[in-house]
Amino acid sequence: MPASVDSREVFLERQWPSVGAWFLAPGGGLFAGAAVFPLSDVAALAVLAAVTSTIAIVLARTADRVVVTDGADPGLRAGRAFLEAWHIGEVLELDRDGSAAALGPRSDARAYLAHRGWIPTAVRVEVTDPGDPTPYWLVSTRRPAQLAAALVSVRPPTA
Repeated sequence: MPASVDSREVFLERQWPSVGAWFLAPGGGLFAGAAVFPLSDVAALAVLAAVTSTIAIVLARTADRVVVTDGADPGLRAGRAFLEAWHIGEVLELDRDGSAAALGPRSDARAYLAHRGWIPTAVRVEVTDPGDPTPYWLVSTRRPAQLAAALVSVRPPTA
């Protein structure tokens, strides 16, 4: 009976919004509640709760996972997309300015973006699959050095 080789997570990060973004939830709820308050204080509290919870849920749902796995299914998963390890080419860490340039004047419309505006740094991952029109992935991360090292570690050696 062959041994089962499971995938293991080499790198895991959740693209959570910044602390400041979380203040949008109660702030938006307060503004919406204040707009309804002249009509009814009970309705104002209901609107405050509804808007606050809705904004918090939306913020939480936008926090995708960035995972690098090794083992049976090696590769990079950013949100719902998956890039197999043998299609990972050059990996480049980007600081704040490099990320801004990669999203602006140096961008390619065919690139896959797993970008979150509240995360200033990123990693650019070249896609080497000749059948894939995507030239590279741009993945936001607060730990670009660790993500880049994890990607290089799961990528098969070049011949």
